[in-house]
Amino acid sequence: QLQLVESGGGLVQPGGSLRLSCAASGFTLDYYAIGWFRQAPGKEREGVSCISSSGGSTNYADSVKGRFTISRDNAKNAVYLQMNSLKPEDTAVYYCAAEWSPGSSCPADFASWGQGTQVTVSS
Repeated sequence: QLQLVESGGGLVQPGGSLRLSCAASGFTLDYYAIGWFRQAPGKEREGVSCISSSGGSTNYADSVKGRFTISRDNAKNAVYLQMNSLKPEDTAVYYCAAEWSPGSSCPADFASWGQGTQVTVSS
């Protein structure tokens, strides 16, 4: 059974950094595109970033461009989201999601989701 587990969330001051991890079990990530999403209280879930299965293509929401970096390590069966210069508006539950997608593009939909990790940016 496909399982994704996020970790690395926590409380950080504005301007700080966190690195989120998305670990897969029950399958290998090699042919899966991975997306990071977030949902703040009272708001709809939004896409944050995506990396293709090959790692050759990444994309970011405008709100995080230049601050967040997505990467993957297929040897460790994991994907990471490095978040720098964090702002209070980045506060949300962050989810990773996987979709079978061999190649160099990010899919529109994701079938498998993790349980999420809380990120709180506050002084």
